[in-house]
Amino acid sequence: MTINSAEKPDDLPFWKTKTLAEMTDPEWESLCDGCGLCCLNKLEDWDTGEIAWTSIRCVLLDGESCRCSDYENRQATVPDCIRLTVESVEKISWLPPTCGYRLIRDGEDLYWWHPLVSGDPDTVHQAGISARGRTVSEEDIDVDDYEDYLVTWPLEVGEGK
Repeated sequence: MTINSAEKPDDLPFWKTKTLAEMTDPEWESLCDGCGLCCLNKLEDWDTGEIAWTSIRCVLLDGESCRCSDYENRQATVPDCIRLTVESVEKISWLPPTCGYRLIRDGEDLYWWHPLVSGDPDTVHQAGISARGRTVSEEDIDVDDYEDYLVTWPLEVGEGK
């Protein structure tokens, strides 16, 4: 999106004028593009700290809508679910490169397919950014087999988009 130099700050969308810390709760929640990538299981090398992504989704992530099936109560079912906060977004290194929180944190703009830009929550899927149709539920996979599901596409989505 090209910003016309005649536009006033009041004419700009909130994500171009506010920091993550300045956003209201509804604004914060709307930064989630619904890709589902952050809800994929990741493996961390204890020696190097390197993160490896899997195509195994959280038990609560719907594989088609890429939304949490019990968002409000997710931590009751999945105690280690990481709640994104201003503080955690500053520290988390594995946020996908297309993540709205990461982009705003780093002073970048949202992509054309982000629902806040496109006005359509389906464009994230149409653009091939989301985990839709690419995952298996952790309910179906033994934890000893997670390494069989290593993938790199969560870090490649959005390249050239």
